[in-house]
Amino acid sequence: MPGSPTPSSAELATYLEQRGELSKPWMLQLLRLTKLKEAKASMDPDAYMASLQEAHADLMRLGEFWKGREQEVFSGRYQPETLIEPIAGSPEDR
Repeated sequence: MPGSPTPSSAELATYLEQRGELSKPWMLQLLRLTKLKEAKASMDPDAYMASLQEAHADLMRLGEFWKGREQEVFSGRYQPETLIEPIAGSPEDR
């Protein structure tokens, strides 16, 4: 998506929290990689590579979470659900 800026990890975390999507493992991986990207300049190259490899290994352990949601995951055309579920344990959660 040329021209659209990448959100910071804080903005992404706030967005995911508001949408109730912090429980989705692939969203947590996205947040993890965003934080790692932000920290890259201040990290030792070997530590950065080790962290990146660890994140990759964790992502591969998620399995085929993308089955049936290829457009969302691989094309970058994420379309949030029109119905926003309340955060578990919140007053709106019944």
